[in-house]
Amino acid sequence: MKLSILDQSPVSAGKTPATALQASMELAKSGEQFGYTRYWIAEHHDFSGLSCSAPEVMLGYIGAHTKTIRIGAGAVLLPHYKPYKVAEVYNMLATLFPGRIDLGIGRAPGGSAEVTMALSDNYLQNVYKLPESFKELLHFLKDDFPEEHMYSKVSAAPLPEISPKPWLLGTSSKSAQLAAENGSAYAFGHFMSDKEGPETLKTYEENFQPGLSQKPESIIAVSAICAETTEKAERLAKSGFLWKLKMAKGEGSVGIPSLEEAERYPYTSGDQQEIEEMRRKMIIGNPQEVREQLEQLQSIYHTNEFMILTITHDYRDRLQSYKLIAKELL
Repeated sequence: MKLSILDQSPVSAGKTPATALQASMELAKSGEQFGYTRYWIAEHHDFSGLSCSAPEVMLGYIGAHTKTIRIGAGAVLLPHYKPYKVAEVYNMLATLFPGRIDLGIGRAPGGSAEVTMALSDNYLQNVYKLPESFKELLHFLKDDFPEEHMYSKVSAAPLPEISPKPWLLGTSSKSAQLAAENGSAYAFGHFMSDKEGPETLKTYEENFQPGLSQKPESIIAVSAICAETTEKAERLAKSGFLWKLKMAKGEGSVGIPSLEEAERYPYTSGDQQEIEEMRRKMIIGNPQEVREQLEQLQSIYHTNEFMILTITHDYRDRLQSYKLIAKELL
């Protein structure tokens, strides 16, 4: 089993975005030492508690402080951007860090309706055009527009010796089908929606046509917290649960709550139901329990790579969680 890291660069209550971004760089460095295959950082805009609005900037910083781990975006929100510019940026990264760059593509807005308008006047229209935009992006990465195409003489320079590896991120058969038709690798967000996950992956594999990837390649992204004991892991998870609850109520502006705040918060019965639903989509436990749950998911999804998202208030607890999982499985 391969393991990778998905980082949303969370800001803990009482900390600054600068601290969060520095912790992300340290996570990537440690992940390389622990044996993780790749490190992806997510894109969010004016999103309460999350600090990375420009993955491409962080990847330049992280790439300069690591040597072997693959690094990439999870994901570039393509409806906000022109495919040509995205190809230029990631070709540049692939030129600087040969054979190490992944380019994850997503369609989510990544922020509020107002943020979406600030980024892209025609976001919904661009969502509808995503299949066309994705194909255009792949042509720029491959530098292979047909001779009659208006972009046939345009290159997304600098052209690297090894192109960025495109991944389409999604949670539905529609995204799986698009990845399959275009010969792209596919990442399924189990932590966002576990409904029909295995069926979605089957759709991808059965309809795959070779492109930049010659065979189907998939990642299952899961949310997990691991600690020395089950009790400690359950306790660490409370901060993330409260953060999500408060965001849903419009109260989450101060970042990931401390454990103390999470334990004294006056939860309603409705809150408890929401937490149980969150817990159902997560892996929480000691190293052996996390291993067993990942192996169970592997038997369901039939994939050999899991990308782990971990959010805790204390960055040291997050790092320890990744370390324990790696020690148990790698």
